[in-house]
Amino acid sequence: MMHFIGRIFQIVALLGCVSSSVYYLLCLWSAAGFLRTRKVVRSGGWPQSLPPVSILKPLKGTDPDIYESFRSHCQQDYPEYEIIFGVSDPADPAVASVEQLQNEFPQRSIRLLVCPNILGANVKVSNLEQMMQLARYDHLIVNDSDIRVERDYMRRVIAPLADERVGMVTCLYRGVPAPTLGSQLEALGISSDFCAGVLVAQQIEGGLRFGLGSTLAFRRKDLDRIGGFHPIVDFLADDYELGRRIAALGLKVVLSEVVVETHLPAYDVRGFFDHQLRWARGVRDARLAGYVGLASTFGLLWALLDLIAAHAAPWSWTVLGSVFVLRVAVAVMVGKSALQDPRVPAQLWLLPTRDLLAVFVWIASFAGHTVVWRGETFALKNGRLSRLKP
Repeated sequence: MMHFIGRIFQIVALLGCVSSSVYYLLCLWSAAGFLRTRKVVRSGGWPQSLPPVSILKPLKGTDPDIYESFRSHCQQDYPEYEIIFGVSDPADPAVASVEQLQNEFPQRSIRLLVCPNILGANVKVSNLEQMMQLARYDHLIVNDSDIRVERDYMRRVIAPLADERVGMVTCLYRGVPAPTLGSQLEALGISSDFCAGVLVAQQIEGGLRFGLGSTLAFRRKDLDRIGGFHPIVDFLADDYELGRRIAALGLKVVLSEVVVETHLPAYDVRGFFDHQLRWARGVRDARLAGYVGLASTFGLLWALLDLIAAHAAPWSWTVLGSVFVLRVAVAVMVGKSALQDPRVPAQLWLLPTRDLLAVFVWIASFAGHTVVWRGETFALKNGRLSRLKP
């Protein structure tokens, strides 16, 4: 009986190795497609006319190098745009950075709105709904407070919206880690795993059906058609929901060739785990089937289990080596080539640890329905947040 169970265990582990290897090959194929598209797009020119744009940046607290991230939006090579910052608390520490920005760039239209109302559990979206009252233009960009961009960012992300069939443009991003282990693991996960999954989703689903908080560029009229920001004011994955609802209008969500940058906090182990768990439970509620299917992509776990089941037979070492080589190839192809993250090669030694921790987070994500976000604890049900009392 034990022999039979051992054989079943080994077969399951081998199937996991096969499915993971197929997934890694899909990642490589998808990254190659992204690189081809980038080359084609960058060989073209800009649209003859670029519409004026309102950039909306909801804030809560400060992020690493937040002022430099703000400055990058004021240095855009773009003819006409405004930046609207929103906070829910006039004493928010981010206010000082906005005021400094206004002093440094008096020629830019930079406004700060203290949002008087809390419209739902997601204060970021609550602020966005109120910030729309100040927005003067019909083309909008929403991105997270910690996003840093290049000078041609706006030109590149707004250009696809010249096509009326395009409803949203979104961007991949790379993480710049702090020296802590948690921050290094977070950056490696973004470059080698999360963005790889986005590229695969784009390929196998025939385009994206969601947005990423690093950049959401869209038209006011399409936002109005989905009811504005208010219908998603209680959702954790607001970027996902916004993209999904615009895609449901029959419009395309385009993944730009632009890659932006976020400077990560100096996560300790608890902070890293809380952030990963929040992200994992958000994805679980937003894309349950795909999230469950992640089990078939944990290549290093399955290869190690196969090694154990085979009692370290020589062929099982070959399987482990093959899976590991593919996994490293994905990290380099997606992280270094597609995301242009120069730190990835030096972080590869952390890849086994990061991937095994990802398995632990995946399992833990099914064990509860609470998330910690900006120091507050929320209950999560069907993607919606409800604030828990301290």
